[in-house]
Amino acid sequence: MALFYLNIRNGIGYVKDEEGHDYADIEAARVQAMVGIRSLISEEAKTGLLDLTGAIEITDDFGNLLSVVSFEEAMDLRQTGRAP
Repeated sequence: MALFYLNIRNGIGYVKDEEGHDYADIEAARVQAMVGIRSLISEEAKTGLLDLTGAIEITDDFGNLLSVVSFEEAMDLRQTGRAP
């Protein structure tokens, strides 16, 4: 297990993960980042806004950037043609 920090960067600003979380590896941290993104987006969607320009930045104990998971990457968007 290793300690990873999942910091959120979106249209509102930057939220630093002050506590961090233990995950087996970087892939497990990326999976959790996707879960977190989907939760954030589901709350935003209730307001009628779907902003996929954000990301979760995964860092280690020293603040080194290990991976970035974009909001867009965490979603599979399907859109049909608009009705006239």
